[in-house]
Amino acid sequence: MTNKIKYWGFIFLIYAAVSGQSVNIKQPNILWISIEDISPDLGCYGDKLAKTPVLDELAKKGFRYTNAIATAPVCAPARNSIITGMYPTSTGGADMRTMGKLPKNVLLYPEILRKQGYYCTNNVKEDYNLDLKRNIWDESSTSAHWKNRPSPETPFFAIFNLTLTHESCINNEVKHNLKTKNLPEDLRINPKEVTVPSYFPDTPVVRELLARHYDNISEMDRVVGGLLEELKQNGLSENTIVFFYSDHGTGLPRHKRWLFDTGVKVPFIVYLPEAFKDLYPTAPGKEQDRLISFVDLAPTVLNLANITIPKNMQGQAFLGKQLKAEKAYVFIGRGRMDERYDMQRGVRTKKYKYIRYYEPNKPFIQFMNTPESGPLMTELRIAEKAGTLSPEAMQLVATTKPKESLFDLENDPDEFNDLALNPEYKKELLKLRGVHEQWMFDVLDVGLIPEPILRDWEVRHNASIYDILRKDSTYYKELLLMSSSKDEKELKKGLAHENEAVRYWAANGISNLHSKPDSNLIKKLKLMLRDQNINVAIAAAAALLKHENESKDLLAPIKKGFKSKNEWTRLQSALVVDDFSFVAAAMENTIQKQKESDPNKYVVRVLNHALNRLNKTSFNVK
Repeated sequence: MTNKIKYWGFIFLIYAAVSGQSVNIKQPNILWISIEDISPDLGCYGDKLAKTPVLDELAKKGFRYTNAIATAPVCAPARNSIITGMYPTSTGGADMRTMGKLPKNVLLYPEILRKQGYYCTNNVKEDYNLDLKRNIWDESSTSAHWKNRPSPETPFFAIFNLTLTHESCINNEVKHNLKTKNLPEDLRINPKEVTVPSYFPDTPVVRELLARHYDNISEMDRVVGGLLEELKQNGLSENTIVFFYSDHGTGLPRHKRWLFDTGVKVPFIVYLPEAFKDLYPTAPGKEQDRLISFVDLAPTVLNLANITIPKNMQGQAFLGKQLKAEKAYVFIGRGRMDERYDMQRGVRTKKYKYIRYYEPNKPFIQFMNTPESGPLMTELRIAEKAGTLSPEAMQLVATTKPKESLFDLENDPDEFNDLALNPEYKKELLKLRGVHEQWMFDVLDVGLIPEPILRDWEVRHNASIYDILRKDSTYYKELLLMSSSKDEKELKKGLAHENEAVRYWAANGISNLHSKPDSNLIKKLKLMLRDQNINVAIAAAAALLKHENESKDLLAPIKKGFKSKNEWTRLQSALVVDDFSFVAAAMENTIQKQKESDPNKYVVRVLNHALNRLNKTSFNVK
């Protein structure tokens, strides 16, 4: 660069500052490319099978993060945290396709950007797990694009959500072939070259599915290339910051829907043009091992745009100026996955991961309509019946789970060796257990409030669960106690608590006892069948069905639950029906009618499964 060019560049910056004219360095354009359902299965992450030249080149010019962790292993809760900058376990967005209320006075990051002059577009998936009553984008549609901004000088934020790597594009051969019809042969993967993970059966079907996954990624890489080329053709490459990431791990069993790294560790690449080199974390092309979470995305984009980060955001910026020290922990969680509840929480450091299973008596894989109907689960079930599953795969079909797990991610990246019971790791276990429990209090994790009760509270108070808990959380300690207690005296005390969520967990805790409780506790449970809260009554019925003789007296709360306007109460009743064949047989006509009429697809799926097991049929539902 000549001295003359440097001089006039300096004069321009002074002029812009004096005149108030926007300068790209202060207000960069920002492009996010969000994809679905892949782990770091890219060439730049060391996957020798992946054919991803575009993203590999982007990583060479930008920054490749190796410890990027989704807050949840499924799309809607993960996207809830991205749009809010808050944990879905705190906002009430942890359950799949729930429609929670947005906390009071909370602005979502596109709204904040728009207030500061940005033109914000979303193309096209939202899936925020929020009952939004307002438009947060300038445009959110299949035609949304930065090119539609009012003038070339208007800074833009644009996100493109690419869906062609979704699990459905692996499982559905027709859909896969349609999405990859233009993929050149040299970018396709031969199933024989695939490395099959030890937790999957090594069969031709499984190899074909894994090859499809890589082909989907190759096609996605080409689409990303088209977006970057479009940016270049528009003359925007040198003043646009680009983010690329997946919403969670690969859409296969033990990946999507699970808290292992295969479910929550994602590829994450950021490209900063040279105009923003003062924001470089290191020299371009270098690996970044900073621990980042999806709650950090919103604060980071605001920080890059020189916008003050709202105090309600629970993440912290990892790029830009005036960064806080790198955090030691990120937190992950699982709520209702499709039609099944199995509350799990986790703490991850760079070296260790701690997982707490709040419902350890439930099998590792419950029947879920979508994954179970996929060809890989079919192969897994065939191998299970044949007795040919590997030791690693046996975990997938285990009938119970531990209360907690601890993994050394450096020495055991596949998380096969659970160290929770190893005395040499007791100090680390106690430390991360304490970090987890403190975090539950810090964010007031709402997973301890059963979904039907939570939604009823939001209607009753006309407020979000986030705001409700911050107004009164005096019972939260009892909730945490009941959620893991096996002490019959404590559980009996919990049944008498004034708060229905505490009573629910007490009844659920009794159901989880391995041996039949004493007669006094059984009597107390029978009284709970008439609890003023229907969800507590259903939970009491479930506990009695497990520990007491089968009785038609126990059917009343379940029947009443099916009449509720609250769809999650109806799901609770359906799950009890599916758990106990006695109930399914006694209520067959009722549940057949409910299956045919219920608008909630998850209720329909559970009842269909119950009827199939009862009658040894194989009817399919969507």
